[in-house]
Amino acid sequence: MTWHPHITVATIVEVDGRFLMVEESKGGRLVLNQPAGHLEPNETLRQAAIRETLEETGWDITLTGVIGVYLYTAPSNGVTYQRICFAATPVRHHPQRALDTGIVGAPWVTREELVAQPERWRSELILRCIDDYLAGPSYDLDVIRD
Repeated sequence: MTWHPHITVATIVEVDGRFLMVEESKGGRLVLNQPAGHLEPNETLRQAAIRETLEETGWDITLTGVIGVYLYTAPSNGVTYQRICFAATPVRHHPQRALDTGIVGAPWVTREELVAQPERWRSELILRCIDDYLAGPSYDLDVIRD
């Protein structure tokens, strides 16, 4: 059996204490996650983060830093994910844009609202990334060598 970690990106987009999240249907239930997804062929990590955020939320963003690099093994399937988490600011919303399949909406929620509903987390990484963002510092985007 060959082990293949999955490379993913995520963005933390915060405005006035509220975080842009993705509400999606997974396994028959609605879960919350940061805008996130897999790196595609011939794409840089930065491009992937910008694309995934637009596809899942309808927001154009500007990346401002790197929060961290995380390894996570999903208990549900044993798959290991390497997540590169970026900080970003919102630039423009496209409310008429269709969101990716399975995405129900893109709510803005506070950390406290997330803490109150752990059963809705896609993974423990969502709170960990937010807490790392809040604790700072973020790293310069130049740490990512494309």
